[in-house]
Amino acid sequence: MTDRRQFMQGAIAGAVGSTLGSSALAAAVASTAPVSIQATRLADDLVMYAGAGGNVVTLGRGADGLLMIDSGAAEHTDALLRAVEAETGTRRITTAFNTHWHWDHTGGNEVLTKSGTSIMAQAFTRQWLMTSIFVPWQDRLYARRPAAAVPTVGFYCDGELQHAGQDVVYGHLWQAHTDGDIYVHFPKQNVLVVGDLLAVGGYPILDYTTGGWIGGMADANRKLLTLCNEQTRIVPGTGPVQTKADLQAHSDMLAAVRPILVKGIKAGMNGDDMIQQKLTKDFDAKWGKSGLFLQNAYLGLWAHARELGGIV
Repeated sequence: MTDRRQFMQGAIAGAVGSTLGSSALAAAVASTAPVSIQATRLADDLVMYAGAGGNVVTLGRGADGLLMIDSGAAEHTDALLRAVEAETGTRRITTAFNTHWHWDHTGGNEVLTKSGTSIMAQAFTRQWLMTSIFVPWQDRLYARRPAAAVPTVGFYCDGELQHAGQDVVYGHLWQAHTDGDIYVHFPKQNVLVVGDLLAVGGYPILDYTTGGWIGGMADANRKLLTLCNEQTRIVPGTGPVQTKADLQAHSDMLAAVRPILVKGIKAGMNGDDMIQQKLTKDFDAKWGKSGLFLQNAYLGLWAHARELGGIV
């Protein structure tokens, strides 16, 4: 594990082109302008909030205190908590989950912890928040977070708990968007929160810097499909609520693209070659520009060269 992480953060740092790095960095730097938080009620006691960075979900109402999934971007925490209080009658968060380490999903952690919230995350997510990380595809250094921003509970295994009388089921999906992705499932409400394991309006981000790769993302999507039916409402990392059909289309794309890219890398292609050869041309009409996706997918495949075979 240590060798893999050193490899991913070391020699390949300069492999992504400057144009991709600049555009990704621009998208990643959050605006400090006032935001409007949009609340969507998924059930009587379940609400999704958009506009604070990544999507945030709360379970519970009033005196029970709330369970929260993700905490948005740091600069929007106050606006988020005001919106939460307006919808639920409280801003007391007793328990929270982080679906992965990225700052648009964990930015409010410090405020929550200082107010008494117990934050749960997969152990690798917790580790990344305690580590300074250089992300080449954004040309950005993420400094280690303050101790108060680090999840208080790091878990390795799937589990479940109850909050306000409702079942909450969570599970780890290995090396997909990152290596610490989790889903959170509310069986009674038939709602599945998946973080950035499902992209809306474009190709998914494969954060190879912290363990993401296309094979793991494809496997994760297949697992998520087993938790759904046609009525399931799926909350992605950003964007509107999705359906099983949307997740199926995302999964089908990943399953179809993966062997194409594996064949390309075994033929000696690099990320630039994959872009120039338009390896995703049959999918771009639906999923949009593929440059960053292909560069990240290429570098993620190198981290799995041994298991794929035939690359070196």
